[in-house]
Amino acid sequence: MTLETKKSVFVELGKFLSQFSEGASAKKSDVLYNDIFFDDFERLIHLSQSHNGWYTPEQVYFAVKSWAEALTKENIDKWLSNYNFESSRGEKAVALILAGNIPLVGFHDFISVLITGNKALVKTSSNDQHLLPFLARYIIAVDESFKDKITFVEGKLENFDAVIATGSNNTARYFEYYFKDKPSIIRKNRNSAAVLNGKESNEELEALGEDIFRYFGLGCRNVSKLFVPKGYTFDAFFQAVFKYQDVIHYEKYANNYDYNKAVFLMSNFKLTDNGFLTLKEDSSYASPISSVFYEYYENLEDLKSRLETDAEQIQCIVSSDIIKNSVAFGQTQNPQLWDYADNVDTITFLLTIK
Repeated sequence: MTLETKKSVFVELGKFLSQFSEGASAKKSDVLYNDIFFDDFERLIHLSQSHNGWYTPEQVYFAVKSWAEALTKENIDKWLSNYNFESSRGEKAVALILAGNIPLVGFHDFISVLITGNKALVKTSSNDQHLLPFLARYIIAVDESFKDKITFVEGKLENFDAVIATGSNNTARYFEYYFKDKPSIIRKNRNSAAVLNGKESNEELEALGEDIFRYFGLGCRNVSKLFVPKGYTFDAFFQAVFKYQDVIHYEKYANNYDYNKAVFLMSNFKLTDNGFLTLKEDSSYASPISSVFYEYYENLEDLKSRLETDAEQIQCIVSSDIIKNSVAFGQTQNPQLWDYADNVDTITFLLTIK
C-alpha cells in the first residue's frame, strides 16, 4: 500500500466523521459506506455515556468534529511532508496501550502507526473500548489492506517490536521497567497552564473557559493551572466563565465538585468559588476535577524560566502570545496533526524502529 493510498483512506475517514454534530448530524451522499456505518456510529455516540459516564454525547461529538477537521488532505499532506518514508525499515508490530480519559485520546498514535506502514496491536482502556474499534472497522471497509494491520488485544501483549504507552506517573514506572528492552514512548501525567497578564478581553477569558471545562477538565491539554500577575483579581475571569455553569448539572462532575471543595475546606485552605469551580492558590500543576490552581508572578521573565524548567510537567501553555509557542485561548483541545503529545515526534520514532 502506497503512502498516497494510506493518506486517501484517512481523508475518507475525515469525510465520514464530518457528518456528525450535536443535533445536526446529516448523511452526505458522497461519503463511502454510509449505508453500513452512519446510523450505527450515531447510535454509538449516544451510547457512549453508558460505557463511560464522562463521555456525554456533547463531548464525543466535539472529539469527532475535531478529528474531522484534522483529517483533511491539506492537513495530512502538511503533517507528513517533512518525513522521509523511504527510510522506514519495513513493517514493525507496535503495541499501543491507550488511555481513556477523553474520547479517542489514543487515535493519533493509532493513525501514526498505520500511516507509517506498521502494524498496530491495540490495547484499549476499559474506559474507551468502543469508539476506536468502530473507526477501525470503517478504515478496513474503505481499504481491506488494513485488515492485517490492526489487532485489538484483550489479554497479554505479545510479539511486538516497539510500544507506545500512556498512563499515570505510577503506571509509567511499570511500563518503563516492563518494556525496557523495546523501543518505546512512555507518556506520563502532564497538565496544561495559562499565563494571564490582566489585559485579556472578555472573549479571551470565555475561550479560556473552553480550555478548562471541555471534557470536564480530564485531558492533559485542559488548563488546570493559572499564572496571574501580582494583585490580579478574578472578577473578570469568573464573569467570563459563567457561561459554563451548566457543567455542574452533570452528576459525576457535581460529585467531584462537592467532594473536592469539602476536602479543601476541611483542610482550611482558602478558596475562591463560584458554585461550579473552585480556585486555589497552589504551586502544583495538577488540580482535581472542578478546581483550578493558580499562582501569582511578579516578573514575566522569571516565570518563563520557571516554565522552561518545568517543561516535562506541562503539555501546553495558553497565553495571548506573551509566552513563546503558546496556544491561543480556546484552542487547547484542537491540536493539529503535527502537535505531538509531550513534544515527542511519533512519526520519526515509528519510521526508525530497528
